[in-house]
Amino acid sequence: MTGSLVPGSFVTVGGHATWHAEYGSGEPLVYLHGGFSSSREFVPVRQAYAERFHVFTPDRRGHGRTPDVPGPFSYEVYARDAVAFLEEVVGGPAHLVGYSDGAITALLAGLARPDLVRRMVLISGQFHQSGLLPAFFHGPDAVTELRATPLAAWYAEESPDGGEHFPVVAAKIIESALTGPTLTAEQLAGVPARTLVMSGDDDAVALEHTVEMYRSLPEAELAVVPGTSHLLCMEKPALVTQLVLDFLTRDPVPTIMPIRRA
Repeated sequence: MTGSLVPGSFVTVGGHATWHAEYGSGEPLVYLHGGFSSSREFVPVRQAYAERFHVFTPDRRGHGRTPDVPGPFSYEVYARDAVAFLEEVVGGPAHLVGYSDGAITALLAGLARPDLVRRMVLISGQFHQSGLLPAFFHGPDAVTELRATPLAAWYAEESPDGGEHFPVVAAKIIESALTGPTLTAEQLAGVPARTLVMSGDDDAVALEHTVEMYRSLPEAELAVVPGTSHLLCMEKPALVTQLVLDFLTRDPVPTIMPIRRA
């Protein structure tokens, strides 16, 4: 296996241009980035993943190098794009590792098309919008406040739409987060993939919600990373990567004193 870089390129997915890159070889793994971000967030750890997997890193519509498209964002739209990427670019089932909005996208894709998902890792995601703590966004001036953060500068560095388009995309991202997802705990029983649910212990997603998601998924395991926030992948990247790779590359160990799994 190699960790060499395959230059990024545009592909047509679901009828619109999507930028992606590929690294390494082995079983396919698709990394789904968070909101207000892009696949650049994966750069610090991609070598560790590429030593084990053929990694695909698409930039979601309106994020990174992928241009915006008319209309609102929604997690259902994100999931349809992810399914189309699996079908049209990967060409079959893959492991899905999703962070924040990417975790919600992976969950919806795993529910809609379980045949395309091997194992899933859901990092700091939620199955219902009520699981997101109210303090995560800062009221009606959230878009204005975000324009003064590094997020706007990073967007301007990558987006083919230019930095002046950031307020449009930011408003669409916030709207999608405040109105979705809207799954019920009962619906999660329809996800057959073995799944690792992960969060920080001081996450923007309520810990109680994360535990409910873990308990509702039939083949789930839970990891709460101590001393971290919603940015756990940046705060403790080595530990998060170790937990994810261990989950993806090893079979479950026999539980000696099972309770939930009895």
